[in-house]
Amino acid sequence: MMKQKLILIAVGVLLLVSGFGIGYIVRGDGVPSEDSAEVGFARDMSVHHLQAVEMATLLYDRTENEALRFLAYDILTTQTGQIGTMSGWLDLWGYAKNSSTPRMAWMGMPMEGMMPGMATPEQLADLEAAEGEAADVLFMQLMIPHHESGVRMAQAAMLNAEQSAVQILALKMAQAQESEIDYMESWLRERGYDTALEDG
Repeated sequence: MMKQKLILIAVGVLLLVSGFGIGYIVRGDGVPSEDSAEVGFARDMSVHHLQAVEMATLLYDRTENEALRFLAYDILTTQTGQIGTMSGWLDLWGYAKNSSTPRMAWMGMPMEGMMPGMATPEQLADLEAAEGEAADVLFMQLMIPHHESGVRMAQAAMLNAEQSAVQILALKMAQAQESEIDYMESWLRERGYDTALEDG
C-alpha cells in the first residue's frame, strides 16, 4: 500500500508539472481581466478539482474493484494535470491562485463557503473510514454531484470565456465528467444502490 501511495504521489507531481508547462505553452489570446470567466474558471475549477483528486486517491487505496481503481486513477491523474494547466495560465497572466472576491462570481452566482457539489469534511471522513464496496458506493454518491457541479462550471466557461484554450479545456472536462457520471449512475443502479446520498 505504501508503494502504491508513493507511485501515486510521483505520478501526481509529474502531471502537475507537465500540466503547469502546458499552461505556459498555451498563450491564448492575450491577458484576460481578473474578473473574467477565464481567471475565475481557472481559480475555482482548480479548487474543485483538488477535492476530486483527494476523493479519488482515497478510493484508489480502499476499493477492491479493479475497474473502480482504474476510474479513481483516471480521475486523479487527469484532474491533477488540468490543475497544472490552469495554474500555468494564472501565472502566465500574472494573477494569484486565489482571490478576495467570492467564488463563482464570474458565473453570476457569487457565493461564500464550499462550492456546490463539494463534499463536506464529515463526508470525506466517512469516505476515509470506509472500505471495500462501502467505499465504492460512498465515493460515487459523493462524486456524482461533485461532477455535476463541475460540468455546470465547465459549461459556463465554454459560454463565457473568450480564449480558445480555456474553451477547449472546459469542453474536455464537461465531456469526461458527463461520461463518468453515466458510468457511476449505471454501476450503482445495477447493484440496487441509490445514486444520491439520503439527506441527513
